[in-house]
Amino acid sequence: MKVARLAVLGVAVVAGFLAWRLAGNMGAPEAPVVVRQDVETDQVLVANRDIDPGAVVTAADLTWEAWPKDSINNAFIRRSSDPNAMDKVPGAVARTSFFSGEPIRNTKLVRSGAGGYLSAVLPQGMRAVATKTSPQTGAGGFILPNDRVDVVLTRQEQSGRNASRETYVSETVLENVRVLAIDQTVEEKDGRMVEVGNVATLELRPEQVEVLALAEQLGDISLALRSIMDGGSDEVAPLEPDGLVAGKRGSVNVVKFGVPNQVNTN
Repeated sequence: MKVARLAVLGVAVVAGFLAWRLAGNMGAPEAPVVVRQDVETDQVLVANRDIDPGAVVTAADLTWEAWPKDSINNAFIRRSSDPNAMDKVPGAVARTSFFSGEPIRNTKLVRSGAGGYLSAVLPQGMRAVATKTSPQTGAGGFILPNDRVDVVLTRQEQSGRNASRETYVSETVLENVRVLAIDQTVEEKDGRMVEVGNVATLELRPEQVEVLALAEQLGDISLALRSIMDGGSDEVAPLEPDGLVAGKRGSVNVVKFGVPNQVNTN
C-alpha cells in the first residue's frame, strides 16, 4: 500500500513540475530575431557647421558624410563622382544659408567669375556702381580689388565777370570707398600687383550712388588710392549733391593762350 501511494505521489510531483515549466515557457516572450541587412552607401559633402548667406566657404566648413545611396539626391556632391570637391568648393560664396549637416549643392553656391558672384559678396544695403577709369585717373593702374580709394571730381567753371577766364575746381566727393572689381576681375590672381582697367566697380551706399552719378555729369572723376594702413573699414559720409556745385578745395594757376588764370582748389 505504501509503495502505491508513493508512486502516485511521485507521478503527481512530476506532473506538477512539468505543468509549471510549461506555464513558464508559455508566458515568456520569444527572443527577437535580428536580420542584418547591408545598406549600400556613398559619401556626400555636407556643411560641417552653419554657413551664412554671403559667407566665403572654407575647407573647415566642409566634411564628407556617409549617406544611403537610395537617399542621395542628384544635386548632392558625391565623393564617388567628384573626389576633389573638398579642394574645389572652398572659395565659393553661399547664395543662401547652410545648416550643419546639410548637403552642399552647387546651385546654392556661386564662384568667382560666374554670374551672381558680385551680388553674393556685396554686403546688405550696399550697391555696386561702375565708373570709368584709366591709368591717369586710376593711380597708374595700381588699384586692385579690395583696395580703398577716394573719389575726386575735377570740373570747370566759367567766371561771370570774365567769360574768357576758366576756373577748374577739384574736390573729394567720396572717401574710403572699397573697390569691388577692376573691369571683370574681382580678386587678385597669379600674384599680379598691377591691374590696368577701364572700369572700376565701387561699393557704395545708396546716397553715395547719387553723389557719384552727379559727379560724373559735372566733370572728370579720378580715383586716389589710399594706404592700406589708413583704409580701415570706417566709411566717411559723402558730400551732399548740392555741395558738388559750390565746393572749392584749393587753387592753381592755369595758362591759356598766354594768359594766366587762377584755378581754385581750396
